[in-house]
Amino acid sequence: MKYFTFAEFDSPDEKDSGKNMRHDFLEMLDFAREEAQIPFKITSGFRTTTHNRKVGGVENSSHTKGCAADISCNNSIARSTMVRALVNVGFTRLGIASSFIHVDNDPDKPDAIWLYA
Repeated sequence: MKYFTFAEFDSPDEKDSGKNMRHDFLEMLDFAREEAQIPFKITSGFRTTTHNRKVGGVENSSHTKGCAADISCNNSIARSTMVRALVNVGFTRLGIASSFIHVDNDPDKPDAIWLYA
């Protein structure tokens, strides 16, 4: 990876768990970061099932499969730049919130874009 380290994706309750991230996901995310030309700060990457429950994640969370991340974002210009880059590299599952963007490439879930309240 050019722009990330595995540690950025660690579940807070399990050191070195960022290594559980799927290679194809990380490669796509790295390409998106290159295209966006702005930093991507990962706020949630891999999650253990215990941590996923603790933060209120859904039961079949893509985070627990190592194919999802939440990226910090709190302004519309950066949000537009990030979303454009993520879509351009092939991501088809995005969740948009006021303070982050969720992205995943979970092969078991349909393409979708959603908003967080």
